[in-house]
Amino acid sequence: MGLAVVMRAGQVLLVLLAASVVMPAKDPLLNVCMDAKHHKTKPGPEGTLHGQCAPWKDNACCTANTSSEAHKDQSYLYNFNWNHCGAMPPKCKRHFIQDTCLYECSPNLGPWIDQVDSSWRRERILHVPLCKEDCEEWWEDCKDYVTCKENWHKGWNWATGTNRCPWGSMCRPFTQVFPRPKDLCEKIWSNSYKYTTERRGSGRCIQMWFDPAQGNPNVVVARYYAWKKRSSPARMEDVTPETGRAVCAVPRLVLLLVLVLLTVSWGSYGWRSL
Repeated sequence: MGLAVVMRAGQVLLVLLAASVVMPAKDPLLNVCMDAKHHKTKPGPEGTLHGQCAPWKDNACCTANTSSEAHKDQSYLYNFNWNHCGAMPPKCKRHFIQDTCLYECSPNLGPWIDQVDSSWRRERILHVPLCKEDCEEWWEDCKDYVTCKENWHKGWNWATGTNRCPWGSMCRPFTQVFPRPKDLCEKIWSNSYKYTTERRGSGRCIQMWFDPAQGNPNVVVARYYAWKKRSSPARMEDVTPETGRAVCAVPRLVLLLVLVLLTVSWGSYGWRSL
């Protein structure tokens, strides 16, 4: 009777062990929202998202109202004025709108979320690998615009409640302030983005622009970098992302209990067979 109970318990634990391998624990770097000014606590579907933010409507960190405000020249989101050196051309402005949509709506930026000590947010993104095309098209469409600052995160004159060029600064062509696409993408938001030579569809860079009918390509990218962040350099060559997640998900305590029960079971069986 004792042996039967032990064997039954061992079978249950083996089932739990198998389930833990097949169903790994939730990754805290995946499908998450930043702790920031306008982000939702958790990502989820939205009935409709406005304009360029629509690709994220199936799973978003932004609300419909936030997506609508992201398209305004001066919205309540941050009171930021795109037209601080004259009217920004529409072909340029659409990239800043898309940048805002990615920042506010994407649930796939977890691997690059960084803690900050700020009055208006506790987290930000840092060194997000932006696809080559996204960065270069952004620069190309904005190169004829003018601006007075290299870093748009800080240093503005907020005396009127909205951003104005600092005293003594001059409006200069984008090509002078940002000589290369890399300068634009990495400097304009305090290294929120990182310029890469990876291309759209590679699974190795975040896309600001994508066709939602083809799915969100950034899901795979976030999964890859989440695995890479967890893995040590020594393990990178020997473990694939999928097997790496499975191995890490195995609870060691369950495995130990299975081994103990199996040892007891075989010991009891051997003693009774004498």
